[in-house]
Amino acid sequence: MRKGEVYLVGAGPGDPGLITVRGLELLRQADTVIYDSLANPALLKEAAPSAEMLDVGKRGGLHKAEQDEINQMLLDKASQGRSVVRLKGGDPFLFGRGGEEAEFLRRNGVMVHVVPGVSASLAVPALAGIPVTHRTASSSVTIVTGHEGAHKDAEWLDWAALARSGGTLVIMMGMSNIGRNMRRLMDGGVEPDAPVAVVQDGSSK
Repeated sequence: MRKGEVYLVGAGPGDPGLITVRGLELLRQADTVIYDSLANPALLKEAAPSAEMLDVGKRGGLHKAEQDEINQMLLDKASQGRSVVRLKGGDPFLFGRGGEEAEFLRRNGVMVHVVPGVSASLAVPALAGIPVTHRTASSSVTIVTGHEGAHKDAEWLDWAALARSGGTLVIMMGMSNIGRNMRRLMDGGVEPDAPVAVVQDGSSK
């Protein structure tokens, strides 16, 4: 691991055994670990005793650090010549703001490496025995957010189009808006008795 670089590491869907070999290797070597709430606490014990551990988690609307602060923290630590692991739940580029962090760091001259993680969008259905694609049932899978950011002027998702798309629809972060989102899908043509699974903390317990 070279100094003064940031590694965006996917921690996987919750079970500490589902982090990648490369992600675990980097975590054990890092000078600084900046982690979110979706990273299993058991993984944090894998960091070196000398590593600086910074919690920037977000849970239930409570943010220990805003995104701009996290971006600046990553830049500051890398500028100090430290090897920084940004440990993010799931995969860094799937609803994890990893893209925003990478853009900011690269604009500021910091080398960024992405270590993909196992996404809950695929892992949690699999662990529940649900294949998101199946030769006789579904030829496609669509992954969407169930909770769009407040920074958007209007909702970007076309729920009527999603209702007509066929295949498997995986809605991430959807518990707080589950009633609204189900109504929009039914308004778009999804039958009320269509098969559905609701899973929370799918690989964490």
